[in-house]
Amino acid sequence: MRRLVAAVGILTALPGCAAERSCTLVGAPAGISIRVDAPLAGRVSAAELTACWDGSCRRTRVELHPAGGIVRQSCEGTDCTAELGPKGGKQGFGDLAELPKARVDAVLRLEGRAGATVVERRLTVTPKAVFPNGPDCGEAGPQAVITVSGTGSASEGT
Repeated sequence: MRRLVAAVGILTALPGCAAERSCTLVGAPAGISIRVDAPLAGRVSAAELTACWDGSCRRTRVELHPAGGIVRQSCEGTDCTAELGPKGGKQGFGDLAELPKARVDAVLRLEGRAGATVVERRLTVTPKAVFPNGPDCGEAGPQAVITVSGTGSASEGT
């Protein structure tokens, strides 16, 4: 039995004999996620994002949808449950096919139901590569996140 265990250990240590890691076909588009916190989220329905790099700008419309998350959780002994539901914010994603992994100047305009500007903010973001299948499966399009607080200030991340 010891010989069998030793043989298996040697075979898995040899190059090409170890179990291969499989990568799924899950992708991630290049773009910028927009998150708007409550109570401001209740006043906006869409966004327009203009992103500029290398001397040119690209504009994209971003539909905003209710943001969800854990609204209630409880544990009884070692058993825990979590309930998902709306959190009061809104979120969306602006596709930007050629987005670089470099500094991008952005203008985010949040619109109300009638299309009027509710908030307009300028900021700089630096998109980073994402790895939806893990780092061993290659990178997908770079992404960044812009978060607008419930009072209207904007920042990169979160």
